[in-house]
Amino acid sequence: MSSVVGTIITPGDTPGRLAGHVASVFNPSFRVLARFARSYERKDRVLALQAPWFLLGLLATWLALMLCGYSAILWAFTKIPVADAFQEAGSSMTTLGLSVTHSHSAIVVDLLAAGSGLVVVALLIGYLPAIYAAFNRRETLVTLLEARAGAPAWGPEILWRHQRIGILDTVRDFYGKWEEWCADLAESHSTYPVLLWFRSPDPLRSWLTGLLAVLDSAALYLSLSPEAAPSEARLCLRMGFTGLRTIADVISIDYDADPRPDAPIQLTYEEYVRGVKRLGEIGFPMERTAEEAWPDFRGWRVNYEHIALEIAERINAIPGPWAGERKALGIRTIPTKRPVDRTPDEPEGTDYTRPGTYEES
Repeated sequence: MSSVVGTIITPGDTPGRLAGHVASVFNPSFRVLARFARSYERKDRVLALQAPWFLLGLLATWLALMLCGYSAILWAFTKIPVADAFQEAGSSMTTLGLSVTHSHSAIVVDLLAAGSGLVVVALLIGYLPAIYAAFNRRETLVTLLEARAGAPAWGPEILWRHQRIGILDTVRDFYGKWEEWCADLAESHSTYPVLLWFRSPDPLRSWLTGLLAVLDSAALYLSLSPEAAPSEARLCLRMGFTGLRTIADVISIDYDADPRPDAPIQLTYEEYVRGVKRLGEIGFPMERTAEEAWPDFRGWRVNYEHIALEIAERINAIPGPWAGERKALGIRTIPTKRPVDRTPDEPEGTDYTRPGTYEES
């Protein structure tokens, strides 16, 4: 009952120990099943079933433990055989009333068991609308991000596209919306951690890959053009890594709360330079060279990279550029897909990159 109340009723970011044990069974099981699928789309379909089955497994665990508990109480108070105690407890929890021991203590236990079974099922039914409401809020902005960041999302791609179509002036509002989104994410996903494993309908989209791309784009803007970058970029970064740390506390990820700006990061300098070079090709306004901006960019990314990549590994997020690989699934980085740029003057269009593919490790 403590697990039920802490998981469903109590708001906050207190990790659920029992729910964590159940998750530790489902996570590796679905990861093994997904690895057998050959294409990434099939892997994603397998992993999309993990969160719903986890909820059913958690409900079954709660009911099974309550059945054992009430059976033990009945056995202790009435001295009936253990098998009869299980039969009576199960009969009471399902409100069938098929087996009853006529004693005052047994009746009290039967009533408690009947009430508990109904309460747990009713709470889970009421829990689902809250989960899906938070899921819909999360996915709305993630879906909108595809037009600005491609699929899978990539930080430099966000700035590249804004510069390409001349809407760089809209990034102020863009980062403002993502700052609010990060705050909502921290609150909803720490209260309902199962949301972490709910996947986007499109296999090339992920809330985590999208968030990482937005934070990387803000870090790039602040590093390459500190004078021109909007203040909202800094606020978005702050809220982004604060929200990730809140989630990390819930799912027990260790992190350095005050990292040094010169601490090592997983993203290599060569990968960073390729991203900056892409921005230079489109004429993105830069006040610094890639080499000059690298210390600042690394100083920003060190605040969120470790947590983001660790969560990505646990939830099997799509491995977009700068988002790490998923070696457990046998998938390397999936390049960002971009549409061919067609115009009336150039109907054949300009293909800025080859179609995205993925490689199996």
